[in-house]
Amino acid sequence: MTPTLRPATADDLIAVGALHARSRQAAYRDFLAAEALAADSGDMLGLWWSERWKWERDTHRMTVVDAGDRLVGFSYVGPHELDPIGYGELCAIHLEPDQQGRGLGRALMVDALATLHTLGWHRAALWVLTGNTPAREFYRRGGWTADGVERTEHVGSALAAQLRYVRDLP
Repeated sequence: MTPTLRPATADDLIAVGALHARSRQAAYRDFLAAEALAADSGDMLGLWWSERWKWERDTHRMTVVDAGDRLVGFSYVGPHELDPIGYGELCAIHLEPDQQGRGLGRALMVDALATLHTLGWHRAALWVLTGNTPAREFYRRGGWTADGVERTEHVGSALAAQLRYVRDLP
């Protein structure tokens, strides 16, 4: 079956949380401790997304990828937390580990950029874990440039360095 992108609904959020946990565990296992990644279970992240959705659904947009009866990816966009007027933010792209390399991440990124533009922004930012070399390369190929701004945030129970990437919107 051909995967399809669609706007998320509240009914998707528990599945999004489980997918988010699996995606992080696979993508971050080479540079974050397993116990740090295990600190946020799929159930916990599902509840976190459900709560976040309540507060942000008017300002943010989530797109999910369906492949048959299975949710296999999602993206989340909204205002940039440090500059809500000038930049939109690509807050997340996550895929099931077995779906990487099929063009779905690229499709989600293209959709996210179009959504940010439709919401009125002309520039976009995102944060990527410094140790996540495959993601950094993915974003570089997508036209994003690291601007040198760094921060440290929790991922599970670990503190992780992040680097901001920016780009103009099409």
